[in-house]
Parts: sequence; structure tokens; C-alpha cells
Amino acid sequence: MASKVKGTFEGIFVALATPMTAGQEVDYDTLRSLVNYLVGQGVHGIVPLGSTGEYYALSASERKGVLAAAVETAGGRVPVVAGTNAGATRDVINYALQAQKLGAAGVLLAAPYYSLPTSGELVEHVRAVDKAIGVPIMLYNYPARTGVDMTPDVVERLADLDNVRYIKESTGDASRMSEIVRRCGNRISLFCGCDTLAIESFQMGAVGWVAGAANVLPRQHVELFDLAVRRKDAKAARECYNRMRPTLELMEGGGKYTQWVKAGCGIMGRPVGPPRQPLLPASKDEIARLKKALASCR
Repeated sequence: MASKVKGTFEGIFVALATPMTAGQEVDYDTLRSLVNYLVGQGVHGIVPLGSTGEYYALSASERKGVLAAAVETAGGRVPVVAGTNAGATRDVINYALQAQKLGAAGVLLAAPYYSLPTSGELVEHVRAVDKAIGVPIMLYNYPARTGVDMTPDVVERLADLDNVRYIKESTGDASRMSEIVRRCGNRISLFCGCDTLAIESFQMGAVGWVAGAANVLPRQHVELFDLAVRRKDAKAARECYNRMRPTLELMEGGGKYTQWVKAGCGIMGRPVGPPRQPLLPASKDEIARLKKALASCR
């Protein structure tokens, strides 16, 4: 089958945290400041309204406001890929159409949560979204969050759709990434979605990394991508990664990813407020552990 025309998504795409006030309202001024800071640090894309962005805890109007602010602030300097997940296909389509209208360069599409669609139902869900929009789709496979696995069989079927061009693979299974690359070849491009497998992802041909921890360590993420992918300096890339690894392992393995990210932003001098309940801010002990991990990155 002939290759589809690819977009230009590659590099470090930040799974953008959604700043909150002390009263847990969306802090749009800090959001704009954060986007400007991240772009200034050299990241290659912004992904609002993903898991790290707490989209599931935001109202429809807040989701629109967050995306509009991110797109406006990015100002075309980097692509913005909007998370569009919801529990019903028609709602996902509406969010995706809204993202396209607001100027998003693409959409991030996870499996609908809670309903647990079968593989066939998941394919039809993505097919319906694909038919409705005209921007690239980045699949997002995170069964630990959604309860539904986009298996290599499913991904291979979805790779035939017009707009499906990327996948953020977040199972943490290195063999899964290899299988997707083997099956889908140049029809779909791989993005790392597991922070503790970034080097392995790049070795398998990943073109980028959608990273929540990049809110905290954007410069280091960009440096790693440059070393591993563009300069192909394996030794320097591994050294860079080893400095980041204590932080990445803590965030990936602690069961409190969003809380760690928001705490880390504060530690690094760019506070973004608390998560929205039911999530609670990191404890004093957790902040102390995170400070120790971050010390190796400075």
C-alpha cells in the first residue's frame, strides 16, 4: 500500500499541564505563560487536554478555553495537538471539530473511557472521527487509564485511515512499539508515551515523545531528543537520559503522575497550582523526594 503523506510532527511535544488557582479554577494567565516558556525552551509541540492536562475534570467551556489559549499563545511557532477524548463518539467528534476550528494542527485520540468498546467498536469510533475532520490524528494508547487496549491488530487497521498518522504508545511495553513499527511501517509514526522507555523508543524509530515531565524539564527533553535522534550520539544521549531518569522513574512509577508534574513545576520555579480534586497536591514528603530526584537534572 502506498505511503500516506505525513505531517511534520516530530520532537518533544509537551503533554501540557492545566494551571489552576488555589481555588482550583483554570488559571489562563499562567497557562499562557507556561506555553510561552515551553516554546522558548525549544519544545517542538504542545498537547493540551491530555491525561496530564486533566481534561476529564474540566467542563466543556473550560476545555475550549484551555485549547483556545494554548493555540493563540503558541501563535504558530509550534503545532498544537488537542486532546479530544470523551465518553461518546459524537462528543469526541464535536471536540475534534472544535479543535480544528480553533486552529489545532491535529488531535490526540484515546479510546473512550468507561464504556470499554470492543476492538471492532473502537475501530468504528476512530473511523467516524477520521471522516469528520481534516487534520492529522495521533492515536493515544493508554489502557491503564482508558481500560481499552489499542492492540497492534487494531493499530494496523486504523493506520489505513486518511488522517491517522501518529500514535503515542503508553503501555510501557517495548515489544509493543517494535510490533507497531514492523506492521505499520511508514503509514504511521511512533511517539514515545512512556517516559522510562524514551531511549528505547528512539532506537526503534520513534519520531518524537509526548512527555508530561517536559512541563518540568523542557530543556533536558529537547537536549535528549537532539542527541538521540538528530545527532545520533548514543553515549551522550544515554548520559543525558541517566540524569533525567530518577525524576522520570518517580513520576512514572509513583501512581501520581499529574500531581508529580504540578509539584515539579513549582520546585523548578514555575508554579502551576494544584490539581483539581479528586486529585490532591503532593505531600511534603513527596515534594522532598521529587526535589532529590530533580537535583540530578540541574
